[in-house]
Amino acid sequence: MTVLNKRRCLCLWVTVALCVLSSHYNFAQNADTTKSPSQFSASATITNNGISIIPTFSLGKPAGIIELAMGKKFTFEPQFRFSLEGKPWSIVLWGRYKLLKTDRFNLNIGAHPALIFKTITNTVNGVDKEIITSQRYFATEISPNYILRKNVSVGVYYLYSKGMKESSSKNTHFITLNSNFSNIKLTEDYFLKFNPQVYYLNIDGKDGVYFSSGFTLANKKYPISLQSFINKTIKTDLTSKDFVMNVSLIYSFNKNYLPVK
Repeated sequence: MTVLNKRRCLCLWVTVALCVLSSHYNFAQNADTTKSPSQFSASATITNNGISIIPTFSLGKPAGIIELAMGKKFTFEPQFRFSLEGKPWSIVLWGRYKLLKTDRFNLNIGAHPALIFKTITNTVNGVDKEIITSQRYFATEISPNYILRKNVSVGVYYLYSKGMKESSSKNTHFITLNSNFSNIKLTEDYFLKFNPQVYYLNIDGKDGVYFSSGFTLANKKYPISLQSFINKTIKTDLTSKDFVMNVSLIYSFNKNYLPVK
């Protein structure tokens, strides 16, 4: 366990954010139609309540999230999550592979190591000090998705996570039945998308069923969107809040590029 200075943590995350938001200028700009380009995308999110990859769990305070994705058939997708106090929340290093892709059906698989951070208070020589501890996890996923028609798809998502320390949860199973409705036209420039899902969560034998959905308002001309996410407990044996929601402001960009020779 290591005591982390809040200012140093904040500087670290701000540096990461600046690197992310400027890095797309470092890729080649020239188009070459004889080669298939790879893709680089990133997003930076500010939210009033950080919600985890598994929506049952939330940070309970304002958070920032930085997400990257780079590659073509195989993608590397690191995620950095932190509270706006400057404390790290989680680091997730996804590797994902597009196993099958047709006009109607997609099948993706992935895996990641992750670090989940937690702040505890420890008394040293009669003085209370905040200590940031970490727990290591390893997870795998599979996500088949079927396209019903343009901008409408349904799918299944399964994630298995293994805790690597005695104090962490050992076996987590997360299964969703999900749908995605995108590019719902509101005006000439504004559109809405939402992705409702019902999911089952089992952690070391205790389980629950939940409903969650994200609602996103975006503009075709600008890279900034507004999103709200909700999570509602249907039935559970797990310790969790009955209802959780947040509102987020998201800046994102997407760029195709060719490797620099």
